[in-house]
Amino acid sequence: MTQPRIPLPGPDEMNDAQRAVYDKIVSGPRGTLVGPLRAALHNPALADRWQAFGQVLRFETCLPKNLNELAILVVARHWNSELEWTIHAGDARRAGIDDTTIEAVRTGAVPGFASEDEREIYEFSRQLLETGRVGDAAYGAVQDRWGALGVVELTALVGYYSMVAMTLNAHGIPLPDHIPPELNSTPATRTSLPPATGAAAE
Repeated sequence: MTQPRIPLPGPDEMNDAQRAVYDKIVSGPRGTLVGPLRAALHNPALADRWQAFGQVLRFETCLPKNLNELAILVVARHWNSELEWTIHAGDARRAGIDDTTIEAVRTGAVPGFASEDEREIYEFSRQLLETGRVGDAAYGAVQDRWGALGVVELTALVGYYSMVAMTLNAHGIPLPDHIPPELNSTPATRTSLPPATGAAAE
């Protein structure tokens, strides 16, 4: 197992403030503490606000879960974040994203999307990560389907999961022992994904 670069205390090693945030996390929709919050708990106030922000973006947006998870996979592939990819590839499958789409994103191929809304979410997320901006066609496609709320939430989602990926990568936070890695990517690099074909591409 890869060793983290910082201590990641378990529940029995936490101080009272850390344990209070930990209990809040594991009693919420996540159900467990995996990933960047293990690092953020070094500052309990940061971890508490982080988990609340993440809960909104992961579980409470206007976008269906399958589209949320597809956007997270685009982020994880862009930043080559093993833990983020592996956890959310499983979530994406359970949300209904086809294995062939997941594998195409993993290998940097153009996915054969099951629906136009998947294509639109992929392209918006890809452009934002690649350039820090989104072209009119890709932006308009998501806005037309999901409104102002959708483009605001999707932009925040991509930014949030970029922060997650950077935290995981910087501190070397490992996958739990019982979960095998799925991304198997070269560390410390980014991956440029190809544009989607179709109306949402620029």
